[in-house]
Amino acid sequence: MSTAAPAATKKFRAALIGNPNTGKTTIFNALTGFKARVGNYAGVTVERKTGALKGSNGKVELIDLPGTYSLSARSEDEMIAVDVLTGLRSDQDRPDLVLVVVDASNLERNLFLATQVLEVGLPVIVLLNMVDAAEAGGIEIDVEKLTHRIGTKVIPLVASKNTGIDEVAEELNDSADRLMPSHTEVFPYEFTSAAEKLHEQLIEAGVPERYAEPFLVRRCLLEAGGMAEARIIREGGNNAKAAIAEIRKELADNGCRAMTLEARCRYGWIREALDGVVQRPEEHRASFSDKLDAILIHKVWGSAIFVLLMLLIFQSIYTWSGPLMDLIDGGFGALGEAVGALFAEGPLQALIVDGLIAGVGGVVIFLPQILILFFFIALLEDCGYMARAAFLMDKLLSKVGLSGRSFIPMLSGFACAIPAVMATRTIEDRNDRFTTILVAPLMSCSARLPVYVLFVGAFVPANSILGGLIGLQAAVLFSMYLVGVVVAIGVALVLKKTFFKSKTPSFIMELPPYRAPQWKAVFHRMWERGMEFLKRAGTIIVAVSAIVWALTYYPRPSDELTARVDAQHAPQIVEAEAALAAWLMREETPATTEELIELSESSPEEVAEGAALLDGIYAAESDRDTALQGAQIRDSFLGRMGHFVEPIVAPLGWDWRIGMGAIASFPAREVIVSTLGIIYDTGGDVDEESVDLREKLKNARYEDGSPVFNLAVALSIMVFFALCAQCAATLAIIKRETNSWRWPIFTFAYMTGLAYIAALITYQIAIRLIT
Repeated sequence: MSTAAPAATKKFRAALIGNPNTGKTTIFNALTGFKARVGNYAGVTVERKTGALKGSNGKVELIDLPGTYSLSARSEDEMIAVDVLTGLRSDQDRPDLVLVVVDASNLERNLFLATQVLEVGLPVIVLLNMVDAAEAGGIEIDVEKLTHRIGTKVIPLVASKNTGIDEVAEELNDSADRLMPSHTEVFPYEFTSAAEKLHEQLIEAGVPERYAEPFLVRRCLLEAGGMAEARIIREGGNNAKAAIAEIRKELADNGCRAMTLEARCRYGWIREALDGVVQRPEEHRASFSDKLDAILIHKVWGSAIFVLLMLLIFQSIYTWSGPLMDLIDGGFGALGEAVGALFAEGPLQALIVDGLIAGVGGVVIFLPQILILFFFIALLEDCGYMARAAFLMDKLLSKVGLSGRSFIPMLSGFACAIPAVMATRTIEDRNDRFTTILVAPLMSCSARLPVYVLFVGAFVPANSILGGLIGLQAAVLFSMYLVGVVVAIGVALVLKKTFFKSKTPSFIMELPPYRAPQWKAVFHRMWERGMEFLKRAGTIIVAVSAIVWALTYYPRPSDELTARVDAQHAPQIVEAEAALAAWLMREETPATTEELIELSESSPEEVAEGAALLDGIYAAESDRDTALQGAQIRDSFLGRMGHFVEPIVAPLGWDWRIGMGAIASFPAREVIVSTLGIIYDTGGDVDEESVDLREKLKNARYEDGSPVFNLAVALSIMVFFALCAQCAATLAIIKRETNSWRWPIFTFAYMTGLAYIAALITYQIAIRLIT
């Protein structure tokens, strides 16, 4: 007799929700042991974070909802919390319990969100966090009386010290069988009866029950033009629209105006509930945060400290990451050599070494910058300074339609656009966030610097201007950075008047109290962001790198091409070999090349002349190999693409070789330096400081003898690379952050178009001035 398999145990799900800066994520991390699954909700850019309660054996799942001040939503992003709580998300089961996190020092304002959650129809527990800060400020809260007044359990805790976390965990483990839905009525009878009437009319109009449930009907009445109303009208059409308008008119006739009703009713109920529950000191005492803010948000001193702090962050990303990036670069180079030695020379070896290993290295090399930036972001957020930084910069950025929160991402863009785009997650307003994402890549990142250094050093005279105060080369280098800033301001203004048309948001931000950072949480967030970058962006970057490798590797050089290159370099090799043979004949020891090699290692001073002649042979053979590599890449698919685009780039002063370099540098801008090294037969291991490469560029000629490069061409190339979107990693991250390919494609198109136009104007003006 067979036995039926036991039914799978249903998970108990609890959602955490709260205002920003209430410690919600700290509580989530404490309950899950810093073990969370991070992704995105389908169709939106909002991060989805879930995790299992420690010690529950996976039976209790926690959902960390986005921080919000209200359940009022005017976009799909803002609607996420409502959709999760009402069970409208197909990718997330409805929670069985809601944990509302409130700041004990700002109880009245935080309970506004709590009263909204209490109307959803789910069991609710209020987590009264940071009671230690409230007590330090002389605030006394009667928790037992508060529980009675609001009609749901209240648990006091200090999440930063793990105080009260065990009680919350115990409550979650024991809650499945005994929790009842919580409800609190804050509205008058006229409104509740009107909402019930509208619910019936909407069902008759064909609106599905899931969109016309009581909570959503109330949100529809209270939020004219909000997402709840938009969805209901989409489902019910004109009949639903007419019913909403009719009920709103009835409410207005009865003195219930939706615009002011919610705030008046909720705060009225909250004040009544807190009467006798919260005791505050009669005299306001200046707290430590107040005293610190007198300096840190001061018009002069605050700005000066802010600038110094930003310089420190910028310097750390730009400079401190250098040794780590060099170490990673060297490590992957050594790995490539070691792996390459295991395979015979050929396509498979080239694919693994130059395609896959080089591609992975091109991803990992950005990791130090990512980790350093997010260390500082997490640190500043955790101690409470980030809100002050946004406050200080708001006035300046508001002139281009952005808010103060956009400053940190844009500043970090000077080091690397990848962490800059990821840092926009601190921007709550969707229009501001997307605008910042799209202009952040215009800041001149460290990857552009090799391009600037190469062409400034080769073609800009080492003269001085302004009476010798400033070098011309330094001025040109600075101007390349300035180009990106000026263009970014213009692009931001255009985006805010077109795609993201909206008024500059009123920048209202709570300044949380300063706190000692939780180092475990800081390092956890830093590491989490770094690993997320490797997982999400890495696959796309490696794929693009492999494609570019294939375009440069194929087709392989023909026998005719190889013979032609060999013939060109044969005289130098033969001459070098003859010189060595003559020297060996004059010497008794060594008598052979093999003996010379052994002696050059053991007694180099005795055979110095012969060793130099041997090195001459190696150099001649290396020149031949480099020339063959250059000839092959010129005949490769990528080289042919360079010839194809030559008519397009000719107005910029470029020939097919520069065009090919621009195409090859799509995965990363700085690749153009090594690509030009290969094209001009100096090898791919050159850098921006290579004297040999600079001389090759200076001496490059067209068939008529005119130079390929001059100052006008150099300026054109630098301006193009200052504005173009030649970075597959950045485009991959934009896709990740916007959850759509539309915006990286748009970014690539608009930046490339701007780069072309700016380079065209630069070249046409410069060539007329220098001729």
